[in-house]
Amino acid sequence: MINFENNPLIGKTVKFSLDIIEFCELLEQNKKFVIAKQLLRSGTSIGANSFEAQNPYSKKDFVNKIKIAAKELEETKYWLYLCKHSKNYPFEDKLEAQIIEIGKIIYKILSTSLSKENGL
Repeated sequence: MINFENNPLIGKTVKFSLDIIEFCELLEQNKKFVIAKQLLRSGTSIGANSFEAQNPYSKKDFVNKIKIAAKELEETKYWLYLCKHSKNYPFEDKLEAQIIEIGKIIYKILSTSLSKENGL
């Protein structure tokens, strides 16, 4: 089992996933089912792919899983943006802060991994 305390990405994505689950339940209570479903899928996928990347078959597999996590992160930002700017949707600032912090980690990992892969 992965030690969350020694892996900031995993710790933060698990916490974010749990917070997204709660937020999506709030969206569903407000009958915002479409965005709740999309946000739940993309928001929890960031952590799932990051978690899966911890046991890769190869360096390329690791990078691919982190790239997928980055794509899901961007989709999650989109759904949160819609919630933030829609008149009748709830929004939680902490989710925005968390996704920005997770993005910094993911993009740093990608940058480092790709530069090593390219011999830079």
